Amino acid sequence: MHLTLPIPDDIGQRLSAGGEDLSRRALEAFALEEYRAGRLTLPELGRLLGFEARPALDGFLKARGVYEECTLEDIEKDIQDLRRLGF
Repeated sequence: MHLTLPIPDDIGQRLSAGGEDLSRRALEAFALEEYRAGRLTLPELGRLLGFEARPALDGFLKARGVYEECTLEDIEKDIQDLRRLGF
């Protein structure tokens, strides 16, 4: 599916003046907002943005200040795993 956004020419030129791909920036902003809103899963976000490896997706999210939620149960499990490994 292709999505077309009407943007006045003068604004479009100013937004793309830095040489960055305005279409890619718009896609990333849209996808990130949909992920934050819970309408995209992490695998869907990666697929939508074309990340083939999880570290690339993690880097994308980290650069934008988005971190996966961590529950108390997650932390307790991590502690148990570390203890089991001798740490």
